[in-house]
Amino acid sequence: MAKTAFTFEDYQAAANAIIDRLDEVPRVGIILGSGLAPLAESVENTTIIPYEEIPHWPTSGVKGHKSRLVIGTLEGRQVLVMQGRAHFYEGYTMQQVTFPVRVMQALELDTLIVTNAAGGINTSFSAGDIMLIEDHINLLGHMGQNALMGPNDPRLGERFPIFTRAYDLALRAKALEVARAEGIALQRGVYCCLSGPAFETPAEIRMFRAWGADAVGMSTAPEVTVARHGEMRVLGFSTITNVTIDHQAIEREVSHESVLDVGARTVPNLIRIIRGILRDLPAVNG
Repeated sequence: MAKTAFTFEDYQAAANAIIDRLDEVPRVGIILGSGLAPLAESVENTTIIPYEEIPHWPTSGVKGHKSRLVIGTLEGRQVLVMQGRAHFYEGYTMQQVTFPVRVMQALELDTLIVTNAAGGINTSFSAGDIMLIEDHINLLGHMGQNALMGPNDPRLGERFPIFTRAYDLALRAKALEVARAEGIALQRGVYCCLSGPAFETPAEIRMFRAWGADAVGMSTAPEVTVARHGEMRVLGFSTITNVTIDHQAIEREVSHESVLDVGARTVPNLIRIIRGILRDLPAVNG
């Protein structure tokens, strides 16, 4: 039976299994959301490790998630790219969902770039937009499924971390600079994390908009929570793959297939932004 909670030693064992396959350990982690797997094809000099070959690493059964690590060079930086993530709605525990980020911490990665496919709540957004995540609403976490619940191992982080700036200011500024230079319109906003797998009702969309959410999805916040607990700096992007439905009279429908299709069409612009950030990656403070 698969483990659902983990120790410091479990994270180290998984990290060692990865290190044994590498000549150089990366310093930047990238998590790819639905429809964004092609971004990993840009990585050069790759080592590919299927998730099932890493102790305790969760696999994803969701279409569009390949369940493998692609480790190599992108714009002169050593990167570890996750082609696919496990989701809470698949039946995984929060510890399983965030296990990969703990392993990144054990590998001493200092930067995490996290991406997702999201529904646009902000009425100025259109399908195909990219949103720079400035903050998030971790509804899943505040409804009793916070990734930091349970005993706290001080080797992983402090008991009560502060999340005033969950998403790194310097990295956000660099993302905006790169987007301007590349001529890419980059939206900015707040991401709301839900459990899924059902899409939201119109009433829920109106409520989230009133809360200040600009986009909604089913991932990211747990991973960011653990990354920040481990003092990694974080940069996040949402690809707006659909405009959410806020009234029942609207006949437009949303499907996972359409999410994948729009996500794939957005990949070239997101690749350009991420490449530009990596070319001139801001130094880690301290």
